[in-house]
Amino acid sequence: MNREYIESSMITSIGYDPNCSILEVEFKSGAVWQYFDYPEFLWYEFRNSESKGKFFHREIKNQYSENRVG
Repeated sequence: MNREYIESSMITSIGYDPNCSILEVEFKSGAVWQYFDYPEFLWYEFRNSESKGKFFHREIKNQYSENRVG
C-alpha cells in the first residue's frame, strides 16, 4: 500500500485503500499496522487532523480489527 509521510511525533506515514477499507499506519518505532473496515470518510478526517497522534488514540486505537504487517 502506498503511504504518505506526515508530520507527527508518533507516526511516520499513513495510507488508505478504499477498495478494501484498510488503513495502514507506520509508527516511528518502525512498526506497521493495518486497521480493517475503516470508513473512507474517517480517512479524510484522520489525514486532515491537526494532531494525527491524538486522532489515532481517540478514533482508531482499539476501535477496529488490526494486524501488524511490519
